[in-house]
Amino acid sequence: MPNAVAIKVLVVDDQNSVRQMTRMTLEEIGFRHIHEAENGVQAMETASLQPLDLIISDFNMPEMDGLGLLRAVRGHPVVRKVPFILLTGRGDRELVVKASQAGVNNYLVKPFTAAILREKIEQVMGKLS
Repeated sequence: MPNAVAIKVLVVDDQNSVRQMTRMTLEEIGFRHIHEAENGVQAMETASLQPLDLIISDFNMPEMDGLGLLRAVRGHPVVRKVPFILLTGRGDRELVVKASQAGVNNYLVKPFTAAILREKIEQVMGKLS
């Protein structure tokens, strides 16, 4: 049973308001080690310097979108096994198929509640204590 307090999570979204809302929701669940990035390029820089246990990334971002980030993560020897949850405002089938093929662990559709976020994380990491 992973302890939320010990999990290091990276939240990636180009909108500061969404990053802050996600951070507050994670803190409400019990997470304390939360890193942030504005896009996939920044996220890969952070991921290669910082040990991570979970990545939650928006799909639609400039420079490198969430799918590009997912592919970069899965191709990087240091972080390729880090669980990845794709955050999106759209739940279309084509995106789900592409993300599944690229190795996504779960999806989260905006807007979301703390209970839904916790459920999605627990589906990937196991029950949180």
